[in-house]
Amino acid sequence: MQLWNTLSKEDLVKKLNESGYQFVTVSFYQYAQIANPPLFRDHLFLKCSELDVVGRIYVAHEGINAQISVPIPNFEKFRNMLYEIEFLNGIRLNIAVDESATEHPFLKLKIKVRDKILADGLNDQTFDVTNKGIHLNAAEFNELTNDPNTILIDFRNHYESEVGHFKGAITPDVDTFRESLPIIEESILKGNEDKNIVMYCTGGIRCEKASAWYKHRGFKNVHQLEGGIIKYANDCDKLGIENKFVGKNFVFDERRGERITPDVISNCHQCGEACDVHTNCANDGCHLLFIQCENCKAKYDNCCSQECTDIHHLPLEEQKALRKGNVVSNKIFKKGRSEKLIFKENNQKPLSFASESQNQ
Repeated sequence: MQLWNTLSKEDLVKKLNESGYQFVTVSFYQYAQIANPPLFRDHLFLKCSELDVVGRIYVAHEGINAQISVPIPNFEKFRNMLYEIEFLNGIRLNIAVDESATEHPFLKLKIKVRDKILADGLNDQTFDVTNKGIHLNAAEFNELTNDPNTILIDFRNHYESEVGHFKGAITPDVDTFRESLPIIEESILKGNEDKNIVMYCTGGIRCEKASAWYKHRGFKNVHQLEGGIIKYANDCDKLGIENKFVGKNFVFDERRGERITPDVISNCHQCGEACDVHTNCANDGCHLLFIQCENCKAKYDNCCSQECTDIHHLPLEEQKALRKGNVVSNKIFKKGRSEKLIFKENNQKPLSFASESQNQ
């Protein structure tokens, strides 16, 4: 059996539609010692393919991180398959809160071997990622965050917290997890060693590593929200307790977000109207991630600027010629300190955003 996908996007959509399956979106992670990641990757690919699982899984010596969609009829078989793997036996599976945004969050199965399941920029051989902070369930999280001696920190990126976050949370202006670790320690935690430190993220993987790191750095009262925002929202609903999250939870699949509360706390990056829908610029030479309302989507044909709209309307061969030699990766809309709207391309110099978008 081929251990990778070879179908086009159109063929993948057709295959999923013809399958007749309804899918459930699931995420999970586990820090563990995997001796042979490539061998484990191939084993997992074969097992998941047999069950028609699609999605994205990263495997490394330090563990596994997965965001996937599982056919509902195969869910029990999938869970049993995972539990047969010793270090995944009993692992918590986070079920998506809201799947209404798109029919297919994932189109294919992609399992990659990486140096780490979560890039952190750390190079400390004495660091034990399994020596994690105290896990808090939803009720414990609510109680501790009501304590005035608690600092609540959002460990997600700025474009995630922009559309939704917990009440009273500090939301650092960062683009990546590796960037957040030193910034949060220096600008937030330093001088607050005696306070309760509570952190949260989407599903728990970032907080798990961050809590272990800050314990390693000498901080004592380190806590994390167990299962992240996804589990918290589901548990609040089941238990009938206060949900302190406001807005939308950003997710890294085709949905780009799941609705937690009706509140819209962000704005369209083009016209300034209330909006919390992320999109990627339709110009294949741009692919900027930004927030766009329905009116601007229609005006700019799903593009971030008039310039990109004009390029998007060119014949395909002309578009390819214009973007030849350019690398488009991880472009993220960002508001600069100068109050001009800019985007930041990872590892590159910030660029001015189009003049049509300078309304916010």
